[in-house]
Amino acid sequence: MRPVALPPALVQARTQFRARWARLAPRERLLVSLAAAVVVLGGAWALLVQPALRSLRELPPRIEAVDAELQQMQRLAAEARELRGLPTVRREQAGAALQAASERLGANAKLVLQGDRALLNVNGVPGAALVGWLGEARSAARARPDEVRLSFGPNGYSGSVTLTLPGTTEAR
Repeated sequence: MRPVALPPALVQARTQFRARWARLAPRERLLVSLAAAVVVLGGAWALLVQPALRSLRELPPRIEAVDAELQQMQRLAAEARELRGLPTVRREQAGAALQAASERLGANAKLVLQGDRALLNVNGVPGAALVGWLGEARSAARARPDEVRLSFGPNGYSGSVTLTLPGTTEAR
């Protein structure tokens, strides 16, 4: 196998380096070698070791966050399967369940039923009460939220929630 020919500029630079190296005293050669070793080790640390150590340090919290998100998704999937398995609610029953849940929100909430849709207008309702109402709307009335327009103010949430009621008028 034939050796690779270097460009003339590199051959000249290599020749100059070897001539300078030969003129250095043994102690200077040692110091230059140590300096080069420090630079190489620093580069290896910065490019290879440090990123790997950072990844190892940041990985466990990321894994925990992804696991928590996966568990939440699995809970929601199980809840969706459970809700799908429940018997269908008649539209009248769904409306009555929504009305009862809305009354628990107090005077700051008004429910309007329009065919297969329900509109809840709220003004200053606490977040926990609204979450409870949405849970009850989903489980007791089998209503599905279609549009939510809420804003948070000093007294709580204000805005509207539009729901679609179950599609049948008779129980299956």
